Amino acid sequence: MPITEKDILFEDNHLIAINKRAGDIVQVDETGDEPLDEQVKKYIAKKYNKPNGAFLGVVHRLDRPVSGVILFAKTSKALERMNAAFKNRQVKKTYWAVVRNKPEKEAATLIHWLIKNPQKNVVTYYKSEVANSQRAELSYRLIGNLDGYYLLEVDPITGRSHQIRVQLSSMDCPIVGDNKYGYPRGSRKGSICLHARKLQFLHPVKKEPVNIFAKLPIDGFWERFENM
Repeated sequence: MPITEKDILFEDNHLIAINKRAGDIVQVDETGDEPLDEQVKKYIAKKYNKPNGAFLGVVHRLDRPVSGVILFAKTSKALERMNAAFKNRQVKKTYWAVVRNKPEKEAATLIHWLIKNPQKNVVTYYKSEVANSQRAELSYRLIGNLDGYYLLEVDPITGRSHQIRVQLSSMDCPIVGDNKYGYPRGSRKGSICLHARKLQFLHPVKKEPVNIFAKLPIDGFWERFENM
């Protein structure tokens, strides 16, 4: 589906943020499916009548089965500055995750060391540092429960591949639908119940606080948690 106005969460001359649909890939991969960055380029080119196309820089990524806020840069200056902001951990990211098992602690910080197998696209966690591993840290808190499911708010401190998925699984709380990391069955839609809820940062040009908020997907399940 093409990008439309209803998908836009924030836009100015420098940045554009999209409420990503689960199943969209951010950049081109081996599947050959049209990536989100190309869809956004087409949207900008059409909206602003740019026959030669539009510049768009990928600032960060979300896994294909994950929904929520994703930010792109519309200028090279904004791209460079936002890349630096993410690298220096000056961007606050907040996710919502639904799990079936109640965490032992209602709030905690998790620290692991992760290694990714690029051939299998799977991440393995370790409780202490091992060779070629990357440190991963996040904090979570239990927001509430509904019909036997538990909603967690997750704040990743680092930004490792599959980090939230594998770290929640490490405490026997795999994300609903994420059969790659321990949930007993996958979703027929190829999605998991992990949503990038908020993105907070200082604007790279205007130097003003920016707070971007993404509503939950309307899929017959997620939206029941919207008012928690």
